Amino acid sequence: VARSLCDMNKMSQKPVCVKDFEEHARRVLPKSIYDYYRSGADDQITLADNQAAFSRWRLYPRVLREVSHVDISTTVLGQKVSMPVCVAATAMQRMAHPDGEIATVKACQSAGIGMMLSSWATTSIDEVAKAAPEAVRWLQLYIYKDRELTKSLVLKAEREGYKGIFITVDTPYLGKRRNDIRNRFKLPSHLRMANFEMPDLAFSSKESYGEDSGLAVYVAKLIDPSLRWEDIAWVKSLTRLPVVVKGILRADDAIEAVTYGVDGILVSNHGARQLDCVVINAMMCIVEAVGGRVEVYLDGGVRRYFWDGEQGVSEVLELLREEFTLAMALCGMYSIFALPAFL
Repeated sequence: VARSLCDMNKMSQKPVCVKDFEEHARRVLPKSIYDYYRSGADDQITLADNQAAFSRWRLYPRVLREVSHVDISTTVLGQKVSMPVCVAATAMQRMAHPDGEIATVKACQSAGIGMMLSSWATTSIDEVAKAAPEAVRWLQLYIYKDRELTKSLVLKAEREGYKGIFITVDTPYLGKRRNDIRNRFKLPSHLRMANFEMPDLAFSSKESYGEDSGLAVYVAKLIDPSLRWEDIAWVKSLTRLPVVVKGILRADDAIEAVTYGVDGILVSNHGARQLDCVVINAMMCIVEAVGGRVEVYLDGGVRRYFWDGEQGVSEVLELLREEFTLAMALCGMYSIFALPAFL
């Protein structure tokens, strides 16, 4: 599998869109691993709609505008990025390629964009920092029942030069991902969640997880379902880094987040992997609710793949850059700060 993933020449033709990379991965990855990355919760209605929702937007081009140079750069939490597309947290990337998160962060550094490292990465916080010291890096954080453990992750990220903490707030329990249950998903025996030492914490225990998804058992045992807004304030008290809440879908929750002093809101339905049939197009109402007081970001439905190592990630990012830039130019927009071109 690793050899197949590394050798892009084995693809029948050069990939020209992200879908081509996905199809290649479907052919070469073990089923349980492909299913883990690809699946959503329950009937997967939201999974399909996450992508379909983008097709319901309509562009509204202007013509005869100066677009010989299109600038798509912006900033995230004060850090400049070359385009408004960054890599969101995705767990256990070494299941897809032996270089895993190292390949992803190197590609992000080369592309001049940010990468959010999952708490459940198969490469540690410090290893990722060492691999790409100039990359804009953020840590995605699950709050564990063991608060000292949680604190240690935050402090380590700050010490290693990460630029923000993104707290996942939509996972008191793991959503019911039927394919993972059918496959009795667990990490391959040669891998572990690299930010933890003990086998139970590292999801590398030799114990059986019974008939369930191993990750569902892991979350139920270790992740804190009693999380409240006061815990966001607690994380903020630990660090000087900006703190963003990840998993907001309602305007009232967004307003609550602002009152607790967050630095940003990531509108997310967890890639449709937590609760099926949830709202999709929540971005605009949340932007309106916060009224410019904090930055607002979006994930879910934006296609993301890392199965082909650093080269594959770089190629996907370049495809997205080319598509975004071309769409901007054809809409008569020379900058992302120009007036919106959609209805």
